[in-house]
Amino acid sequence: MPDTLSRADLRQLITRVFAPGPADRGLLLMVDLPDARRPDHADWRARRRLAADWAAKLAAEREALRLDRVTLAWYPNVGGNNADLPPAAVVGAADWVPDHTAELAGRPFTPFGELFAGHTLVLAPTELSATAPLKVAARGGGFRAATMPGFLSSMLPALKLDYGEINRRVQLLKGLCDAAVACTVVTETAAGAHELVLDLRHRLGHASGGLFPVNGVAGNLPSGEAYIVPYEGEVTGDPSRTEGVLPVQLGPDVALLDIAGNRVRAVRGDGPLVAAEREHFVREPAYANLAELGLGVLGDFGLRPCGSILLDEKLGLHIAFGRSDHFGGVVGPADFSSPAAVIHLDRVYIPEVQPLVKVRRVVLDGPDGSVTLMSDGHFAGIF
Repeated sequence: MPDTLSRADLRQLITRVFAPGPADRGLLLMVDLPDARRPDHADWRARRRLAADWAAKLAAEREALRLDRVTLAWYPNVGGNNADLPPAAVVGAADWVPDHTAELAGRPFTPFGELFAGHTLVLAPTELSATAPLKVAARGGGFRAATMPGFLSSMLPALKLDYGEINRRVQLLKGLCDAAVACTVVTETAAGAHELVLDLRHRLGHASGGLFPVNGVAGNLPSGEAYIVPYEGEVTGDPSRTEGVLPVQLGPDVALLDIAGNRVRAVRGDGPLVAAEREHFVREPAYANLAELGLGVLGDFGLRPCGSILLDEKLGLHIAFGRSDHFGGVVGPADFSSPAAVIHLDRVYIPEVQPLVKVRRVVLDGPDGSVTLMSDGHFAGIF
């Protein structure tokens, strides 16, 4: 299939995802740039050119979408996924595609606050995820955003799925998470069976079905997941009950994460990647926070992993560490050692991504009993 979208495809995509109305003013595409800290690579380069192609085609469809403007803005990358955005970006024509942050020097910068004020629709096909800062910024109600971190042309089929059915499924999962007080995840590795109990008290779930018809929200595109932040123990006298063991495959090795109080307390296992993960948790204690229980549904629609977390996490179970405030938790950028250290990192539990870790059961416990969500890695007939 083509490695981009036609004007008609893009018009239909914006119409379906955002449902533009009379109050919508403009569409902003925002893209981050490489620097010495984060060097360029082929996928990033292709994504920037894809974004410029989309900007030009959408500008040609502006009247059909009843928008005043379509704007393409470039900004220096922030060093890590879900770190706060820089203060400003450079607006450029679609025929100018910079390949390095240095190319912004000498050009006028426009504050992001001004860009958001002039655009109610935002697309962010970036290298590093901007989901967290856009979720926070969108809470003011002035715009809505679809974030596309790590987007690849191989994901184009995921933009043409039946998002009505996807929304139905993730809304169902959200309702189940809302009613639950705990989730038990049972996994198996060569070392045996492992059980992790996630405390879901004091929390509500979220549904991300890839549709953003009203201002005040931001989320991934393509999407198809329900997610919830485990309780982090912020209520005085009521510690988090999240505890147990979670395996994570890192290259050829498996790390066993010992968890208590919703934090990774120890990392067992051998190998250089396991050692690096252990050191990361020590260096950045906020990274040790369990930040998300995610339930992706797109695996049931025939999609396979592509190597980008944007799509891969939507294919099944995933559990994230680090920043959680953008999802309703309490761990935010101030809890990390620097803006570049801010991280929200998903570990995806599907065979293609972690073949040495088997998901045996995922069970939600509530006041009215238990619901088995997944059995042997697949949803257990709940849809």
